[in-house]
Amino acid sequence: MSARPKTNIRWTTRDLEVLPQNEWTTYEIIDGELFVTRSPHVDHQEVRGNLYAFLRSWSKKTGLGKAIFGPGIVLADADNVIPDVVWVSQTRFSLIKDEAGHLTKMPELVIEVLSAGADNIRRDREAKLKFYSIQGVQEYWIADRFTKQLEVYRREEGKLSLAMTLMSNDTLTSPLLPEFTCPIDQIFD
Repeated sequence: MSARPKTNIRWTTRDLEVLPQNEWTTYEIIDGELFVTRSPHVDHQEVRGNLYAFLRSWSKKTGLGKAIFGPGIVLADADNVIPDVVWVSQTRFSLIKDEAGHLTKMPELVIEVLSAGADNIRRDREAKLKFYSIQGVQEYWIADRFTKQLEVYRREEGKLSLAMTLMSNDTLTSPLLPEFTCPIDQIFD
């Protein structure tokens, strides 16, 4: 993603309908700002696949929710994002999925895997962190495939705050996901 000057233009979901569509480009809108990214690096895809696999396996075993790979979340005309992976409880899922298969409200857990480049990192660590915090996400995980670390943000006092940074010899658990465990080294393997 290349840097671009700020403008007063506010992008909307409807604007996305006229942009070129292909499997190599992703468009997201956060508070009216358009973010355009290319298809992620194969290592990025592998990390997000590993996270999805752990969450999906736990979800199937417990029946408590669903792990979803790259869902479209359309909250408002100027807010349209595609996180790498999300987890949503069974109860909430039935309330937030629309007929087109998009989510219309935020799931409880959102996960992003960092892509190379300062703009991509800023988007996930700043713009999306703020956006997900405002939208009521309970946990936000940022997987840094370059340092092989996982940052866990949890809702405290009404906003997402960094709760911990896990290294390769740590194990991920979450109060949101009872008895869920995931060795960090297996996420980045």
